[in-house]
Amino acid sequence: MILDLEREVDQLKGITLASPMTHAAERPFGAIARHPTPSQNAVEQLMSSRFLIMAVALSIAAIAGCSRVTEEDGAAQPHKKEKRPNFVQTGMASWYGKGFKGGKTASGERFDPEELTAAHRSLPFGTIARVTNLRNNRSVSVRITNRGPFIRGRVVDLSPAAARELRIVKSGVARVRIEAEHPKQETDQ
Repeated sequence: MILDLEREVDQLKGITLASPMTHAAERPFGAIARHPTPSQNAVEQLMSSRFLIMAVALSIAAIAGCSRVTEEDGAAQPHKKEKRPNFVQTGMASWYGKGFKGGKTASGERFDPEELTAAHRSLPFGTIARVTNLRNNRSVSVRITNRGPFIRGRVVDLSPAAARELRIVKSGVARVRIEAEHPKQETDQ
């Protein structure tokens, strides 16, 4: 169809366009067979490759703009409004050991030293708290399952697994920051 339109335009100009497949004997006398020159082919290829590159770049930019990369796992995540903790406390942390393994905690659960749990005086049971060692900036998320610590100046007692993550097993204590989002309607037992 496009080739027919081009022929009509060229005939109006006085030039008859013959298809490259048209044999010379089939062309009207004096008709010119127009073939693109090598430079025209190169220009067309260059323009189409530039268009393709721009289309790919815009697609990548659009996809990248709709996601973000988290520091923890490097995976792209949809952009969410960051929640700020409504509970922040700084103080000394300690850890309680394997001698309590299997014993009941204040929440009624059995204590497992290999779980990332902690004891806190006021945070509701089940609260996930982020505990950060202020000396080495290592942090761990723990679930509050117990009450304590009952030693003056301490703000949290960690399970041995959580203490290992924060690298405070040898020293026994460390200055930490606790950040947590208080559950709205949860009550302690």
